Amino acid sequence: MSIVLKAGDRAPEFKGVDQNGNVIALSDFKGKKVVLYFYPKDNTPGCTAQACNLRDNYEELINKGFQIIGVSGDSIKSHKKFEEKFGLPFPLIADEDKIILEAYGVWKPKMFMGRSFIGIHRTTFLIDGKGIIKAIIDKPNTKNHTEQVLETWATI
Repeated sequence: MSIVLKAGDRAPEFKGVDQNGNVIALSDFKGKKVVLYFYPKDNTPGCTAQACNLRDNYEELINKGFQIIGVSGDSIKSHKKFEEKFGLPFPLIADEDKIILEAYGVWKPKMFMGRSFIGIHRTTFLIDGKGIIKAIIDKPNTKNHTEQVLETWATI
């Protein structure tokens, strides 16, 4: 049974290691708005478009009080290559054990070309400074994700 989170729920606390070997915990961002985005795989077209859109609008997001954290099941080494290749200025947590993915309910059955498998559902959680999920974007627009984040936050 997969966990189903909704707006108004407390965001599950987590700790993970990013591409630079830093331990990142949700509690590190108390008092800040967090864009916690889950994506399937480094260096794939959709995931690259999404990461680069957030990178290109990073200053605007930071100036509006947001912190960005990416999470996938890829390794620290894979995240480091992804960060360096595209100049990503935010942490990418390597969740190879799927602990954070499962806590947020994004590791679940998917269908692709008629085949069913377990994988990461691209999902973004907008979390307020008190650790409450304010909104969930379950169909991120990879090429315009920043705009989607800002528009969604404005309606909260």
